[in-house]
Amino acid sequence: MVEENIRVVRCGGSELNFRRAVFSADSKYIFCVSGDFVKVYSTATEECVHILHGHRNLVTGIQLNPNNHLQLYSCSLDGTIKLWDYIDGILIKTFIVGCKLHSLFTVAQAEDSVFVTVNKEKPDIFQLVSVKLPKSSSQEVEAKELSIVLDYINQSPKCIAFGNEGVYVAAVRDFYLSVYFFKKKTTSRFTLSSSRNKKHAKNNFTCVACHPKEDCIASGHMDGKIRLWRNFYDEKKYTYTCLHWHHDMVMDLAFSVTGSSLLSGGRESVLVEWRDAMEKNKEFLPRLGATIEHISVSPAGDLFCTSHSDNKIMIIHRNLEASAVIQGLVKDRSIFTGLMIDPRTKALVLNGKPGHLQFYSLQSDKQLYNLDIMQQEYINDYGLIQIELTKAAFGCFGNWLATVEQRQEKETELELQMKLWMYSKKTQGFILNTKIHMPHEDCITALCFCNAEKSEQPTLVTASKDGYFKVWILTDDSDIYKKAVGWTCDFVGSYHKYQATNCCFSEDGSLLAVSFEEIVTIWDSETWELKCTFCQRAGKIRHLCFGRLTCSKYLLGATENGILSCWNLLSCALEWSAKLNVRVMEPDPNSENIAAISQSSVGSDLFVFKPSEPRPLYIQKGISREEVQWGVFVPRDVPESFTSAAYQWLNRSQFYFLTKSQSLLTFSTKSPEEKLTPTSKQLLAEESLPTTPFYFILGKHRQQQDEKLNETLENELVQLPLTENIPAISELLHTPAHVLPSAVFLCSMFVNSLLLSKETKSAEEMPKDVDMEEEKESENSDEENDFTGRIQDTNNTDLGEDVIHQLSKSEEKELRKFRKIDYSWIAAL
Repeated sequence: MVEENIRVVRCGGSELNFRRAVFSADSKYIFCVSGDFVKVYSTATEECVHILHGHRNLVTGIQLNPNNHLQLYSCSLDGTIKLWDYIDGILIKTFIVGCKLHSLFTVAQAEDSVFVTVNKEKPDIFQLVSVKLPKSSSQEVEAKELSIVLDYINQSPKCIAFGNEGVYVAAVRDFYLSVYFFKKKTTSRFTLSSSRNKKHAKNNFTCVACHPKEDCIASGHMDGKIRLWRNFYDEKKYTYTCLHWHHDMVMDLAFSVTGSSLLSGGRESVLVEWRDAMEKNKEFLPRLGATIEHISVSPAGDLFCTSHSDNKIMIIHRNLEASAVIQGLVKDRSIFTGLMIDPRTKALVLNGKPGHLQFYSLQSDKQLYNLDIMQQEYINDYGLIQIELTKAAFGCFGNWLATVEQRQEKETELELQMKLWMYSKKTQGFILNTKIHMPHEDCITALCFCNAEKSEQPTLVTASKDGYFKVWILTDDSDIYKKAVGWTCDFVGSYHKYQATNCCFSEDGSLLAVSFEEIVTIWDSETWELKCTFCQRAGKIRHLCFGRLTCSKYLLGATENGILSCWNLLSCALEWSAKLNVRVMEPDPNSENIAAISQSSVGSDLFVFKPSEPRPLYIQKGISREEVQWGVFVPRDVPESFTSAAYQWLNRSQFYFLTKSQSLLTFSTKSPEEKLTPTSKQLLAEESLPTTPFYFILGKHRQQQDEKLNETLENELVQLPLTENIPAISELLHTPAHVLPSAVFLCSMFVNSLLLSKETKSAEEMPKDVDMEEEKESENSDEENDFTGRIQDTNNTDLGEDVIHQLSKSEEKELRKFRKIDYSWIAAL
């Protein structure tokens, strides 16, 4: 195995709402950008049918190829435009532009050209340019022929639109509307008043859309108004009319395919359809759950699509009825709970939509379900102080879940509630077991379960700013009506009235470590006696964790002042310390490794080490330019086999981390998809075929039947030939479906390829024990020599001649061979 360098990649959970989604021409598929990838979803089943790999940086735009509706263009910050066959998920061609591309547009009239947004020298100045795509047979082609269309435009693709079948292009920025006419090669500019004299006057442009067949431009504004511009060929005779329903800024606009309707959306979570562009003719689709970021319309006109701020895509029928929801990792709220792993489902668990925990599958990159913690209706009001889900922890191998809710309007008015949820095998979900009002007098800073395998009684510890940590145990709460269990407080501990900031159990559950500002205390979990203390005068303890496996005798602590310390619990002394501004510290549950992410002025750095060795096993600088807030190790289902000492920390677990902008990232080597040719991808698909009748035709079931074949090989007279080397089947399977001839033409060739060849029927190739079996069944053993001769003569004759006569005994014996062939697969076709 050739090991490549580890690189940081955007993994599952990337933003699906980063750009407008795009429909296929037949509305069967919908495409959306997702980090470095483009995802292809089925509009009927909501399943991801393809992931288009290939870009090395964030994908910033996607558009259908106007000259071939089975192909898709994509652009990226890596400076390339890629052309895909989205039916087969194959990369066709890569055009290298060489500069960062921020958005992509295609027009049917502009043959062999696309339009992209590029950045000038200044960071906030962008240009719309035309890129000539040269024709070439090579896989990678340089596309350096650029021509400027519009200058000083907005970066967002929602602020650029092509109208009237590509006759002109409109762009908005701040208080300006610019219209460029391709035939005249002239630009008209229109300006709205930027005066703030009027109350709440906000004329800023936010988005623009153009009528597909008429000279009409719709613009959205910060004050919620929609303006329809006409006669914009003359800068003096232009007119506009206003539509107003939104009370906040208009986030996006889109015309229907025929142009008879205008769609708008914003922070009200309501899709508004303006029919005939009239104020009185409007329809609504309300309660969509989150702010509408983008609106798309299918080329067929039968479907709409809205992208939402909670990383959700909703597919909507023409009659304004929602038909499908594609839910990504919710990123609309601050992450207070951190990243956790559900021990049962191996799902990533964190804050979701308000008042919920979301369970997200990293393998399938989709949300499994939401757990409603607060069980209250959410009121979307920016001035209202909301109840926040601040803490959560799993315990007892996923059987228990603890959550903490908090609301504090004033410093003396704290509302605090802790809930404990029990997993129900019957409902396959968590059920509320115990609700504790005001478990502490101040905010809870940490909570942890004792997850030792030999733990007899479930135990939970909470630490608070009120200067106490509390131990909660599960007790019998049965009465005369039913058997039940509940949680109660068993012990309260403190240390000189200092604020308790962190807590954690040792791997075997025998010790509890609680940090009180700058001091770490060690407690016996059997008697709750204070055993020893470690004083760290370098600042308050920010992170605390025990070593695991062979390093279980060590305790690690990171302070706010940038000191990482390791204490030996056997000698009760400081083992080593290092100057490191640790923001994230996570132990690997499957090894002794600990990952620490430090923050510096230029970005975030990763350090992987064992507590027994102060020298790191692996260091990677600049994993992110922004602050990393959370991290977690996820156990692998199938371990990797890295042999390099620097990469072995990735063998058993994979490390994920979340940045301040809520980008979910991980560490990986070059993905297997990048190493495969299109033919290899199809062969890979064959290896993963489901067990269907067609699967058996391919002969792949032999892996499951190897033992049976070895045992019965001597008893079989004739065997079906393996079909993997037959040209007819290879031709059928390795050719894209849309370029194959009709099935009638292929049928005879395909069926003939499955027939047995005459050369396999000679008696010389038969096993000796088969001859003995035939000899026993024969009525006259003296005919056996004649039988062998007749078989050879029969094989040399023309079997195509029609011979009608009574079968001889030797011919009957010949037919017995075919009785042993297994034709059961035909019944399943």
